[in-house]
Amino acid sequence: MSPTLLFSFVIGYFIVLLGVAWFTSRGSNNESFFIGNRKSNWMLVAFGMIGTSLSGVTFVSVPGGVGTGNFYYFQIVIGYLFGYMAIAFVLLPLYYKLNLTSIYTYLEQRFGINAHKAGASFFILSRSVGATARLYLVINILQIFILDKLGVPFILTTFVILLMILLYTFEGGVKTIIYTDTLQTTGMLVGLVVCTIVIIKALGTDFSGALTLMSDKGYTQIFNTDVKAGSFFMKHILGGMFIAIAMTGLDQEMMQKNISVKNLRDSQKNMMTFTAVLMVVNFLFLFLGGILYLYASANNITTAPDDLFPTIALSDTFSGSIGVLFIIALISALFPSVDGAITSLTSCFCIDIIGLNKSKEDEKAKKRTRLKVHFSFAVLFFLLVLFFKFINDKLIIDFILKFAGITYGPLLGLFAFGILTQKKLNEKLIWAVCIIAPLLALMLDVLSSPGWYEKKLHIELGLQSISQSIFSGYVVGNELILINGLITFLGLLMISKKSTASIN
Repeated sequence: MSPTLLFSFVIGYFIVLLGVAWFTSRGSNNESFFIGNRKSNWMLVAFGMIGTSLSGVTFVSVPGGVGTGNFYYFQIVIGYLFGYMAIAFVLLPLYYKLNLTSIYTYLEQRFGINAHKAGASFFILSRSVGATARLYLVINILQIFILDKLGVPFILTTFVILLMILLYTFEGGVKTIIYTDTLQTTGMLVGLVVCTIVIIKALGTDFSGALTLMSDKGYTQIFNTDVKAGSFFMKHILGGMFIAIAMTGLDQEMMQKNISVKNLRDSQKNMMTFTAVLMVVNFLFLFLGGILYLYASANNITTAPDDLFPTIALSDTFSGSIGVLFIIALISALFPSVDGAITSLTSCFCIDIIGLNKSKEDEKAKKRTRLKVHFSFAVLFFLLVLFFKFINDKLIIDFILKFAGITYGPLLGLFAFGILTQKKLNEKLIWAVCIIAPLLALMLDVLSSPGWYEKKLHIELGLQSISQSIFSGYVVGNELILINGLITFLGLLMISKKSTASIN
């Protein structure tokens, strides 16, 4: 299928999104933008959150990781289950009890303005870097497989995509993305299922036969029992649990949609329904990865893991049948994570950093400020994507994504300390703890498991021998966020004092 035809489907998809945005944003105001007037349908929120959780990177990286990591990723998904249960029955009751618009307002009520600003700032840092890194990786796929062939430069592709996202989120905010995320999740899941069916047929087998072939290759192994490995099952399950708590329950983007539901009970139903569907969808992504590797092996296809899915889907063999679906599914997986990120960052900056909700300005003045902030974050996203393109190194991006995850450690520590203790904090030292904790956690990660910096640090500076002598081969895995949170918690304990009162 020609690149021009594929690109026309992308443009058509954008036009549909703009139509939905126009329809849903009529009569919207600041409350609509921030929390959807607290009238969102819980079923739509639950379904749309699937697309937000599974970014375009997940769409290509989870299947691509099966070749070397088997189904070990599902250990993390099992951890998600426990994390989402904690969100539904611990965090959501707290958020609804306090009637929060921004979840970081809790930190101010509990510990003061410094804790509030620290929590919001770490979210803004983490979400800005993480969302733009994911955006870059998917734009790069579209660029390589479609737009380079049309002579469209990368900078123009990035500008147009961000402009479209800006246009359909500019007015309605959460009120709009509840519906656009539902549409995009549908596109992603249809693409996932159809691509899986077509490739199974190309292998000349059925679902059970494909599972048998994958089992023979060892791909279907879920649990890793090697204690020292980064993918040891307890590390993945614990890591997955706290990743879910921190990156969903303590994330303004995800919780902004949950607290837009009219009552706690519906919000809890939303969270548990989302959890059940997410587990099934993640298994399908792993299954897809297995059959992609089977097909690649049978047809002598060799490529980088992240390029495996697009290489096969857009090949001459399949481009006519699943090429369009792959592109639509890819951008459907990308946009919910980007449109929600820009919207939540706007909300967080307006409410938590500049205190727009406390301003005495009239509604029109507040809206002008909010629109300026929204536009500013779109510009920031544009510049960061160009920066990642300048680096043009996926290993660097992997490190940036890990860094983005590390920044949730202070949030985990702050919220845990607030919920589990009744102590007050020395406000002057909160920022110091929140900065030192992730730096210590990152140092532990560097020492235990060399990543992109292996040649620069472990070989040139001799840290490999130090790592072996300190950790005896133990590799820090997804439990890093838990370690980070614990360091923050202990740091907060050191600067705490007794209190007889508690916000919760």
